[in-house]
Amino acid sequence: MIYMDYSATSYVKDEVFNEMAPYFKDKFGNASSIHAMGREARKAVDAAREKCAKAIGAKQTSEIFFTSGGTESDNMAIRGVCAAYAGKGKHIITSTLEHHAVLHTFEEMAKQGFEVTYVPADEKGILDMDAFKKAIRPDTIFVSIMFANNEIGTIQPINEIGDICREKGIVFHTDAVQAMGNVSIDVDKLNVDMMSISGHKIYAPKGIGLLYVRKGIKFNPITTGGSHERGKRPGTENVPGIVALGKAMELANDNLDAHVSRMIEMRDKLIDGIFENVPHVRLNGDRDKRLCTNANISFEYVEGESLLLNLDLKGICASSGSACTSGSLDPSHVLLGIGLDHQTAHGSIRFSLGDGNTMEDIDYVIEVLPGILENLRAMSPLYELEGGVKNV
Repeated sequence: MIYMDYSATSYVKDEVFNEMAPYFKDKFGNASSIHAMGREARKAVDAAREKCAKAIGAKQTSEIFFTSGGTESDNMAIRGVCAAYAGKGKHIITSTLEHHAVLHTFEEMAKQGFEVTYVPADEKGILDMDAFKKAIRPDTIFVSIMFANNEIGTIQPINEIGDICREKGIVFHTDAVQAMGNVSIDVDKLNVDMMSISGHKIYAPKGIGLLYVRKGIKFNPITTGGSHERGKRPGTENVPGIVALGKAMELANDNLDAHVSRMIEMRDKLIDGIFENVPHVRLNGDRDKRLCTNANISFEYVEGESLLLNLDLKGICASSGSACTSGSLDPSHVLLGIGLDHQTAHGSIRFSLGDGNTMEDIDYVIEVLPGILENLRAMSPLYELEGGVKNV
């Protein structure tokens, strides 16, 4: 089985599993208990918080709030800031290409009386910075722009956006779920005020994540029930998950250069190999300003779900879009947002690479893909096998 869907989820690395395993059984204490086993769990949580802070350049461990993952972190940031700063203004900004955890939450904020501006992106998925600057108003209180797109891999000019928001006194949040482990992150240099991270994208388990909140940024809790996480996120701490996240972020930070170099080599070989062996294809997203792990490609005259099923029969796991919307028959809002028509968007596949992949995996995909496409296109009413052109 060749797995190329790491943007959806990753396996748990041995080092991460070994670090977390004792906290399921032998060291199972509640980190909020004051007895010896509780104190042992608290010590592990504190150590993990320190690792997480260091991995993203946070100044203080108190700026790290553990959550269940990226979606909860996004909700905490958006809902929490809107509630805390509503007296200052009710205008908030995001982009048209965000993850649904952000888009749907912005829609909820609109129902609560906030005015939302959705800034478009260009054909490569890069935020229209002129439109972004024009969108800012005196009553703008919050901006949320994804660090790197989960579908097409385009990396946004986060530093520039952060500078503008800092100058204007606007709280700036970025969803860095896909960026963590694939891009160098320093929240201080980037002028990021809030950042969402999810463990299962970086070889930790599902169900753990964090929200970074710069000291001085106000946000109201979105749930109630206890004083955990300094009163911002009540509920018994997920000690095994927190320990795992700390280790995973430490590993990601320590191995970043080698990881990025290896992923780029495989990614570029995959993209080049597909373009050399398959006609009528399009790379989605910027060619250079993209995640080292991402290759999102549109295959004309085929339906993406059929292509996925045929790849699966050959032992290749890929995706037709974000995992959170894979059950939907609607074309990706991201692909439509960068100008693709419905037919082309429906024929798009995301290959997302990870540490478990090898060059042999890339060779195999390049070997079997042309035959799959030839068979599918032979059945397509929009494609003539001889020459591959649309019927008139």
